[in-house]
Amino acid sequence: MPPAFGKCYDPTGSQYGIPTYPWRYAPGGLATRRQLRTRGLRPGGQPIAAQVLRPRYRRGPLVAYLYRVDCAKPVRPMTPGKRAALAKAMCARRTCPQCHTDAGYVIPTSLGMCVTCAYPEEQRAA
Repeated sequence: MPPAFGKCYDPTGSQYGIPTYPWRYAPGGLATRRQLRTRGLRPGGQPIAAQVLRPRYRRGPLVAYLYRVDCAKPVRPMTPGKRAALAKAMCARRTCPQCHTDAGYVIPTSLGMCVTCAYPEEQRAA
């Protein structure tokens, strides 16, 4: 293993409190949330089993928490009520509070309204 990974390698957990591995060197049987999700699984309330650190220059390392695959549970299916609630929430994010129209995209929080309402003079010129 390269010497640069020395700070990131702690399989006993004495330095960080949980077993720590360098990026791409985690043992089998452990997966991140995203990796579990691609397999159709979720952590299911289990504690974090280990972590993976990726060193970066001038900033702190990137951390990815790992969970045991054998203790993971299947993802809960989407219910019709949940699907309707998510559709309603996304519709609210696309609706401009000023002109009350569906913008067709999620309205930026920095503007607080659709681009047409935020910059009307530029829209008239185009």
